[in-house]
Amino acid sequence: MNILVTGASGQLGHTFKALTANKNNGLNVVFRSSSELDITNYESVYHELIVNDYAYCINCAAFTNVDKAESNTDLARLVNITGARNLALGCHESKTVLIHISTDFVFDGYSNEPYKEEDIARPIGFYGDTKYKGERAIINNLKEHFIIRTSWLYSEFNTNFMKTMVRLGSERDELSVVYDQVGTPTYAKDLAKMIIQTIKAHSIDYGIYNYSNEGVASWYDFAKAIFDEYGITINLKPILSSEYPTPAARPKFSVLDKSKIKQTFGIEIPHWHDSLKIAIKAYAEMKA
Repeated sequence: MNILVTGASGQLGHTFKALTANKNNGLNVVFRSSSELDITNYESVYHELIVNDYAYCINCAAFTNVDKAESNTDLARLVNITGARNLALGCHESKTVLIHISTDFVFDGYSNEPYKEEDIARPIGFYGDTKYKGERAIINNLKEHFIIRTSWLYSEFNTNFMKTMVRLGSERDELSVVYDQVGTPTYAKDLAKMIIQTIKAHSIDYGIYNYSNEGVASWYDFAKAIFDEYGITINLKPILSSEYPTPAARPKFSVLDKSKIKQTFGIEIPHWHDSLKIAIKAYAEMKA
C-alpha cells in the first residue's frame, strides 16, 4: 500500500518516519517535505498523486505558528487553505483517501464542556480561521477524507512545548506559565499510531474526528508535569493569560470530545500524563 506523507520535516512527519522505519509493516510510505512537494502548487500536487498511485495521503503540512499567522496572513492562508484544497482536488483525481490534520483552534473556547465534531466552529485567531477554511475546502471537494482535529501536539522531534520547557528549565531558576487556558496535551506518536490503525482497517467512515490524549490540563499543569518527569527543579509560577499577552488569542477551553473516534474505530486512548512519561524518556535517550 503506497502512502504519501506531506510536511515530512515537521514533528508529526518525523514521528511517522520513526513508526514506519520497519519495512515489514506492509506500508510503503513516501515522505515529502515542503521543499520536495509544495502543496500550494496544484500542478506539483497533481503530478505527485497521479504518478505514484497512492492509496492514502496524510497531510502533515501546515502553517502552525499561531502568533506569526496574525502578521503573515498571506502565507498562512496559502498553506492552510489553498494547500488543503489542492490536496483534496488532487486526491479526487487520483482516487486517493486524504487524512488531514486540523486543530482545536477552530473553536472559540467559550464552551464549558468538551467540543464535539458537530459543534459550531468559531475560531478567534487567524490560524484557527485558516485551518477551519482548509477543512471546508476538503469537505467541498473530496468525499473520501478523514479530518483529524487534535490539540497541544508535542513529541521528541522538532520544536514544541515539552522541549521548550526542558530547555528553559535548564536555563532558568524561575518560570511563569498560564493556568487559565485548558485543553489536552497530545503525544504525536499516539496520534500517528491511530492514523496508521485507521489506514490498516481500510475504513470508509469518512468525516471529521477529534483526537487527543485523555484527560485535561492547563499549560501550567503540563509544564509542571514535564519538570517533574524530567527531574528539573524550578520555581514555576501560575499566571493569567492577561499577564502574558500574545499576538494571537488562544481558546480558554479546548478540550475535545473523543467519543466518536473511540466508538467508530474501537480504540483506547492513553492518558496524557502516561504518554508524557514515554515522550520524556524517548527525548532523554535522544539527548544522551
